[in-house]
Amino acid sequence: MANPLPYKPASVDPRTEHNAQLATAPVRHSEAALAAWELLGSAHEQGILDALHGAVYAKDTIFGTLAQYAKQQESINTMRNAIALMKILGGLEPEILENVAKAMAEASEEHRSEERPPSLWKLIRRVNSEDSRRGLSFLTLMLAGLGRSMGS
Repeated sequence: MANPLPYKPASVDPRTEHNAQLATAPVRHSEAALAAWELLGSAHEQGILDALHGAVYAKDTIFGTLAQYAKQQESINTMRNAIALMKILGGLEPEILENVAKAMAEASEEHRSEERPPSLWKLIRRVNSEDSRRGLSFLTLMLAGLGRSMGS
């Protein structure tokens, strides 16, 4: 019959492995360490560390003040309005918003180039264009929806 071989696993000290990693870290990560020191120095020179230090020690006052303002009706309405605006913006196609921004920039440039206000006849011709009627249609639909929501 075979005799079992005695096996005793070697004990591993995690501190030994950590110390070995720490010993090689400055060589392996020297560029990152230099960048971190430079960032820390810049933050100190700019006063960012002092501001963070003050914020950490004044956290109770800061959070107390924020909580006080957050429970006011105006703050609640602001947060709800921000969520509603994000829903509206999320529903728009980015291309449409980009086109609106371009059109506004072009209209602003054209408006700045006008030396005198346009005549009534020129305004009527401008409104009678297909693009203007399309825009007016959209605006009147939005205006009707706004009026509908206010009547409820």
